[in-house]
Amino acid sequence: MELQIVIKTGRSVVVELTDSGKYYSEKKYDIYVNGGKFMESDKVITSLYGLKPDTEYTISAVYDGKEIAPVSVRTDYEFVTLNVKDFGAYGNGEHDDTNAIQCAIMSCPKAGRILVPAGEYKISSIFLKSDITLDLAKGAVLSAFTEREKFPILPGVIESYDETDEYNLGSWEGNPLDCFSAIVCGINVENVVITGEGTIDGNAGFDNWWYNVKVRNIAWRPRLFFINHCRNVTMHGITVQNSPSWTLHPYFSDHLKFIDVKIKNPANSHNTDGLDPESCTDVRVLGTYISVGDDCIAIKSGKIYMGRKHKIPTSDMEVRQCCMRDGHGAVTVGSEIAAGVKDVHIRDCIFMNTDRGLRVKTRRGRGRDSVLDDISFENITMDNVMTPFVVNSFYFCDPDGKTEYVATSKALPVDDRTPAIKRLTFKDIKATNCHVAGAYICGLPESKIERLTFENVDISYADDAKSGVAAMMLACKESCKAGIIVSNIKELVLKNVNVEGCEGEPVVAENADSIIK
Repeated sequence: MELQIVIKTGRSVVVELTDSGKYYSEKKYDIYVNGGKFMESDKVITSLYGLKPDTEYTISAVYDGKEIAPVSVRTDYEFVTLNVKDFGAYGNGEHDDTNAIQCAIMSCPKAGRILVPAGEYKISSIFLKSDITLDLAKGAVLSAFTEREKFPILPGVIESYDETDEYNLGSWEGNPLDCFSAIVCGINVENVVITGEGTIDGNAGFDNWWYNVKVRNIAWRPRLFFINHCRNVTMHGITVQNSPSWTLHPYFSDHLKFIDVKIKNPANSHNTDGLDPESCTDVRVLGTYISVGDDCIAIKSGKIYMGRKHKIPTSDMEVRQCCMRDGHGAVTVGSEIAAGVKDVHIRDCIFMNTDRGLRVKTRRGRGRDSVLDDISFENITMDNVMTPFVVNSFYFCDPDGKTEYVATSKALPVDDRTPAIKRLTFKDIKATNCHVAGAYICGLPESKIERLTFENVDISYADDAKSGVAAMMLACKESCKAGIIVSNIKELVLKNVNVEGCEGEPVVAENADSIIK
């Protein structure tokens, strides 16, 4: 057990007490700064606020009566703080403060800080710029309007002058389409930090953004946070809630950190995924809490047009020490993954009350660039998850998702529309109080999953287990307390796998070339 620095800003530091639990520490512990008690924590990853810029600190901890070796850190340099109230923001929950906050952002110099003090600031859409820190103080709320006419539109495609290329700004579910600008938006910016104990509230509800969600109204719904072709962006500490659609949507961006963020949307809200990195590289998600109405994390790389044109997968992604609950899937890969997903590792997390835990959703038509490889889930605890493991190669939630081409169980010719799944690993996982099935894994008959590994996996079922459909595919029938069901796999590895209390065989494998136990 040791104390490590996760990130630092000019006014805060995030520390991690290693080997102390998953998201929550097994015991509460005290954190000391420069020899004095600073706070008590019950989290593995903890944020320390109220520090001074460009200052040396020594941080230590006492856990279960044992002193943890201290670490030293120097907070970042800060040139100047711009208070948005000095730029005309009211923060009274009534006045439109969009222009005042935007003025402060555009006026901020390199290494500057924009401070949003406590208060409710009504805004539509604000845009970030490079080399700044946006600091939302405790009690500060960026509270979004919900009237469509207040939001600018990001065009999906703008043709280049010589008509040989295009400029893509807006995106909707994997395609370059017109959408309203996000509440907080960044286009081609770098070196940005959004930090603090404040909140961004989309104020979405069933009488505005969540009404008639499948119909475009002027443009497609905004995200709460959207960055397009950005680099070195960190979001830390803040709460984001009531998003009009996907909550955090990084798009063709890299070197991203989401640390100790709280993402909250009602369980019955529509398309309110928590975090959806799309064609992004080097993504770190640590110590984050997610409770939403759709997938908690959904890893994407666009539909066929964007996948073929850009061929940029989401890659090099780490999700660690997070708590996810109440969504459709805890961590999902897909379904818009036409450029593929690779080198993604989820570990040391808690999943609670989700429909599915570890979820892959793909289908014919995603294309030959849609290759999923080197994806692992390790040291995960799940409770009251309907089906802990789902890999679905027949996902039907597209306009053509229920056609014979997508749904048939017959092997079709492999062509440039055929996706592939290579290596998936599930290790050191305990799932209790399951309901529908322990696992439901389906590859394509013409493109089998290359290697699927279950190692040190324990699955047990709720006494009052409810029946349901494990995967969103036409051939999947309702079940209850089913075991591990797999089909269309080249190599299935089962090492120390225990399925307790299922109805029927614990493992049912169909069209598996090799089973290693």
